[in-house]
Amino acid sequence: MENSDIIAAVATPPGRGGIGIVRVSGKNLRTLARKVTGSTPKARHASLSKFLDERGLVIDEGIALFFPAPHSYTGEDVLELQGHGGPAVMNLVLSSCLFAGARLAQPGEFTLRAFLNDKLDLAQAESVADIIDAGTSEAARCAMRSLQGEFSAAIHSLVQALTDLRMLVEASLDFPEEEADFLAGLDVRSKLGKIQTQLEQVFTSARQGSILREGVSVVLVGQPNVGKSSLLNQLAGEETAIVTEVPGTTRDAIRQAIEIEGVPLHLVDTAGLRETDDAVEKIGIARTRAAIEKANLVLLLSDSRYGATEVDQAILHSLPAGLPVIHVYNKIDLLSGLPRIFHQEDSPEGAADIYVSAKTGAGIERLRWKLLEVAGWRSSSGGEGLFMARSRHLQALADARKYLENACGLAGGNVQLDLLAEELRLAQRALSSITGEFSADDLLGEIFSRFCIGK
Repeated sequence: MENSDIIAAVATPPGRGGIGIVRVSGKNLRTLARKVTGSTPKARHASLSKFLDERGLVIDEGIALFFPAPHSYTGEDVLELQGHGGPAVMNLVLSSCLFAGARLAQPGEFTLRAFLNDKLDLAQAESVADIIDAGTSEAARCAMRSLQGEFSAAIHSLVQALTDLRMLVEASLDFPEEEADFLAGLDVRSKLGKIQTQLEQVFTSARQGSILREGVSVVLVGQPNVGKSSLLNQLAGEETAIVTEVPGTTRDAIRQAIEIEGVPLHLVDTAGLRETDDAVEKIGIARTRAAIEKANLVLLLSDSRYGATEVDQAILHSLPAGLPVIHVYNKIDLLSGLPRIFHQEDSPEGAADIYVSAKTGAGIERLRWKLLEVAGWRSSSGGEGLFMARSRHLQALADARKYLENACGLAGGNVQLDLLAEELRLAQRALSSITGEFSADDLLGEIFSRFCIGK
């Protein structure tokens, strides 16, 4: 993207509102400000101004704010025009800015300029979009911590530790005949161990933040008429799905978003899995299979009166390998049973059999907590200490962990300094990609194109 021209956009959401904002960024905005407002606004001072069109006619009256470079969001001159929030008024003000020499900003271009002008690193820039998109208060707080630089500071600390170690290792390349003794004297393995421990702590916090950001996709599966829709309604706290005694009532996936401990869960009630000649039900079953492929977690429902039948076992074995499963035995009210939970042995961590009544609500609260546990969530106060991580951040951290493991192997026994130095370099590069110190142009385009216009 060109970074020398002037850009402008409406920075408030589409629709009517009490206040609307047009934002302008670029070099030497004073000329444009005089054309649009009839005067040069005082720096960092709210000025009551008339907004003029290209003919000098008054469009609106509002507040003009001028932030000279470099003390602005983008690092350039920034002008914000706050007027009445009607779509027609905002479009007129924007048109006046475009006529005065600006062009329409692309999605995320204001934040991209902040990144290019070193006002934000890449992780902080992404957290701007995360704050806007946050679905819960905990996610918003977590994103704000990332925007304030806590995630970046943790990454920079790791990078600095790797840089220091690389300098020592690469300096020893000049003394190949003494490399083993040299590395032993530097205590490289101990230093690597400390970096690995620090990386694991960051990884854990990032994974938790990723759950807050993305949420957890939970798919309810089972035979027809085992109570999937009733369970969805209990978890959601409202009558979302139609419940009848007729098997096959649910023909299509029903989606409902809920929140547990600030963590967003995306529940999907699906068509019952069975052999059928009904063409519409077959389509619903195919969509059930598609939803399972995208799930983070599956709730397999069975009728507690019959236990785990052969059909239930067949459904279980048809699920993707490694997909976490909670086996829920419903309708305990028909057996006068009590809600309970049994942890499965020799199964993935957290897997359990839970007995509930979707009709009475017995055992539902226990199921809620189990959902969070199996999804990998560890409760914290308002997400304190968590980083709002994205998929690319987790991948970069995983890559860095792999390179450090390779480095540990090379640092013991027959030392190969050149290979050790390369693994450390790759680990540092992976971590630096998080903050944008090493980022391809196509990655930047992908990231910022997902921002809203005006941000």
